[in-house]
Amino acid sequence: MTLENYNYRTDPLFLRNQFDEKGESKYKIPNIPKAEFTDNDFEGLLLLGFDRAKADDTKYNDRIIHFFLYDYKFENIWKNPNKYIEKLKPYKAVLSPDFSMYREMNPTIQLYNTFRNRFCGAYLADKGIKVIPTVSWGDENTFDFCFLGVPKGSTVAVSTYMVSEHGNHKDQKEFFLKGYNEMLRRIQPEKIICYNTPFPEMKGNIVFVDYELSSWKYQEKDYKPSKYVKYITGELPLPKDCDIIIKKGYVTSDYEEKGMGSAYGGEWQPKKEEDKRFLGEPGEIKTTIMKNGERYDTKIGPDGRAIAERHYSDHNKSHIHTTPHDHTINWEHPKFGFPNFEKPHTNYYGNIPEFKNYKGEQHMNNKNNMYINNSDYNFESISDFEDCMIRGGEVLFKWEDKTYSITHTAKEISIAESYKQETEKLYLTVDEVLSFMLGDTSLRDVITQVEVICRTI
Repeated sequence: MTLENYNYRTDPLFLRNQFDEKGESKYKIPNIPKAEFTDNDFEGLLLLGFDRAKADDTKYNDRIIHFFLYDYKFENIWKNPNKYIEKLKPYKAVLSPDFSMYREMNPTIQLYNTFRNRFCGAYLADKGIKVIPTVSWGDENTFDFCFLGVPKGSTVAVSTYMVSEHGNHKDQKEFFLKGYNEMLRRIQPEKIICYNTPFPEMKGNIVFVDYELSSWKYQEKDYKPSKYVKYITGELPLPKDCDIIIKKGYVTSDYEEKGMGSAYGGEWQPKKEEDKRFLGEPGEIKTTIMKNGERYDTKIGPDGRAIAERHYSDHNKSHIHTTPHDHTINWEHPKFGFPNFEKPHTNYYGNIPEFKNYKGEQHMNNKNNMYINNSDYNFESISDFEDCMIRGGEVLFKWEDKTYSITHTAKEISIAESYKQETEKLYLTVDEVLSFMLGDTSLRDVITQVEVICRTI
């Protein structure tokens, strides 16, 4: 055996056995030693993401470093913790890395991520850094190990963002509080740093840390947001001829928060008035009159969620839509738990079949379900528009003195001036749709300013 091979197989960072003598239970999860703090240490406390930590930071060194980020952003601290010791020393303290504990994960991965959390925390503490354990959990079957490695009476950190109501997601409060109360019983923490607004039912000595003020959006100590924030988050379209490049991916939020709860977020709930038509009684057909007078009939399936919708409109594109036409609705792809319009829709050029109730369920009286939708359909951000397109939404909007329609074919997104087929452009991606020119202006530049007359999602 070569010395190189021997050194590799006995390397403590390969064996991860430095803290075995301190490990708890059969899992040998390392203990993060209890760090001492004063009340002044937590007065006006803000956090700073690990991805923004710097060895020479003098601007934010009164903050505590957090790992409430996507795992790939801090995976290297597990692989090579020595690399980050000097980078983390300037700060008041460091929360132990919050490797994800999603409920849908395999229990072995949840155990592994708990070990990694505690090992990295113990390692940093061993190098002279104050460490506060971040505590996460899954379902009750994780309670056997997810609170290990945290001495009783320690200050701990939790986050409520992922389990709080946001967007179209309901909160996951019941799940969170079950684990939170178990943590209080087992660890009896001296203080609980709560990143994001605590639930009213949370007990204990809670130190609330404002999520927004701690986020990457705020660049200065007086909390003035970066001049680029509104462009990065999609609140405003990019200025013409600017050099900013925004890289996009399919994420569920403008935030970087992750950690525990469901990987898919909480159960979907209606956020806008028009969303309400997607939920109802099994077998029900709900009739909605949109603000522009268009009528939509929505068929509710056996689980109380919409399965199909009939539109009594050609969406100002008579060459590809009949009046009426039907859409099948699913709740799984591309965004789990959201109503999505499948492609293509169904046109009728001859006999129009009756839009029947779901078979085997009670028949409802449509008139009792008719309501007028007076919602504000305008897009709040580029992200809002992208979400609508990804889920198969159809849009009618006005810019200056012209009206435009966006619909879907089997594989492409169609945009054109109303009833002017010669202006139609077909695109494969939402990004390409945003390049469509409204005279001298691209759709991207004015997407939050156009007057949306009607949208299906």
